[in-house]
Amino acid sequence: MKDILEDIIAWKRREVEELKYQLPPRELHAIVERAMDTPQPIRSMKGALAQSATGIIAEFKRKSPSKGWIKEDGKAEIIPASYAQNGAAALSILTDEHFFGGALSFIQKARPEVTIPILRKDFIIDEYQLFEARRAQADAVLLIAAALPIAQCRTLLQTAHELQLEVLLEIHQEDELDYAALEPDMLGVNNRHLGSFHTDVQTSFQLASKLPHEMLLVSESGISNPETIRLLRRAGYRGFLMGEHFMRAANPGAALREFVLEI
Repeated sequence: MKDILEDIIAWKRREVEELKYQLPPRELHAIVERAMDTPQPIRSMKGALAQSATGIIAEFKRKSPSKGWIKEDGKAEIIPASYAQNGAAALSILTDEHFFGGALSFIQKARPEVTIPILRKDFIIDEYQLFEARRAQADAVLLIAAALPIAQCRTLLQTAHELQLEVLLEIHQEDELDYAALEPDMLGVNNRHLGSFHTDVQTSFQLASKLPHEMLLVSESGISNPETIRLLRRAGYRGFLMGEHFMRAANPGAALREFVLEI
């Protein structure tokens, strides 16, 4: 079976090197350091999920490697704001362009329109991408166990915290449970296998009893039914990352509102 994750990571390495050529790390670091000298609002994604009655992380996702375009004309200055107005506890914005039709600028377009936390969702393999996220005014970043050796993941998590970014650390299977010892702000279970892109929400239920419940737990992908969220909450999850279910609707914000009313 073709491993899509391997292709994505190989592409991401080339992409990051090209970005470093366009804007050298030293220059990016200086830009971020100046920005950090200016007080910024503290928007804790962990806190927002813990306090939310629904815990929904609504995702702005225009494209999928396995399904193609979902909403090619989706506007980052419109849909995330609509999510915020209709009950989202936090936002996830895809910034990978090649595979997901995203862009880092989508965070910058959404940020003035919303006050809830924004997660930069991408395949982060280099601290350069963390500085990019901080510059774009993201509040949190995703780190993926399947894409990172544990030592590198630890280093990236520490750098993220130095940049005042929270970390959602994602696992998919039991042999990645060691990553929880890194003590991320949030621990996610992706119900989608990133090699095959097969999705099964049972993954979250199967791993639930093995997860450290003192952490804020997030179930990601494949959720399309309010009853599933009720059951996942009973299993210990407090965050629920959903994108495709809403993005396929004519009005994603309205679809979120209806979903929230059913929970």
